[in-house]
Amino acid sequence: MARKIAFINYKGGVGKTSLLVNTAACLAKSGKRVLLCDFDTQSNASIWLLRLDRWNKINATGEGAVYSIFEPGTARVKDIIVKDVVEGKAGEKLLPGLDLLPTTFNLVDLENEYSGDPKRPHYVVFQEQLAEIEANYDFIFFDCPPNILRASQCGIFCANEIYVPSNPDALSLIGFTLLVEKLGKFHQLSSSFRKVSMGVPAQVQGIIFNSIKTGVDIEVPKMRMQLRLNQFRTAKRVGPSAKIFTTQVRDAMVVRRAVTLGLPVNLVGQDADERSQDNVVNDYRMIATELVRQGEVLTS
Repeated sequence: MARKIAFINYKGGVGKTSLLVNTAACLAKSGKRVLLCDFDTQSNASIWLLRLDRWNKINATGEGAVYSIFEPGTARVKDIIVKDVVEGKAGEKLLPGLDLLPTTFNLVDLENEYSGDPKRPHYVVFQEQLAEIEANYDFIFFDCPPNILRASQCGIFCANEIYVPSNPDALSLIGFTLLVEKLGKFHQLSSSFRKVSMGVPAQVQGIIFNSIKTGVDIEVPKMRMQLRLNQFRTAKRVGPSAKIFTTQVRDAMVVRRAVTLGLPVNLVGQDADERSQDNVVNDYRMIATELVRQGEVLTS
């Protein structure tokens, strides 16, 4: 069964999408089957992996985007997944094993326009369709915006684990605190729709420090985050094995270049003057390794 993982922090701008895309790419490179579900209305993961030319075609009509399973409701998740999404300029498949459930800007209508059936909420609609294909994957990642509104709810309701990308600053700590509070409220709201086969509602299982700039000392922010994590663990509001990941992802220009190329960092060609490239690629590999090990802890 796939591990279903949501990445979210109530603070935006923490590099969530770059962390998620590059970790997913490392897992796919190692032979895992990974589905990335883009629930962020900014569509950053979809634009990155599809590149603008392919994404624009979906955005122009909305057909093939995740919102189409809700409105007009004629599409199904299994039919709109973009298989082996990373392509070269000639259309060749560069990273078999990494699939994408794409989104477009019309996902914002899920918050403002979609009414649906109160007896079958949007997150139930998505969960039922995801269940049809989840056996095809080792990992399913949900890229959630910095809130727990309808789009995020779809990912969080389906997830078994939650990981919190963070920067070494006070706002990330505040964002983590708000996230835990809002999670509890959503789990209560959705509890009557939860099937026994889905397991217990997802809890935070890890915090990942991301986009660390050279020369920045993160020990004090890390200590404060650890104290808050310990408080929540004692109160049983996060997973009992929740931890701050040992690996910290360094900030690097190659990440921004990878976005413009429409490639994960581990597929970007090596430049002689890009000394940080090998470092940050290794960071993402180590995050993927820690993620696998954390899963082993949770199932032991």
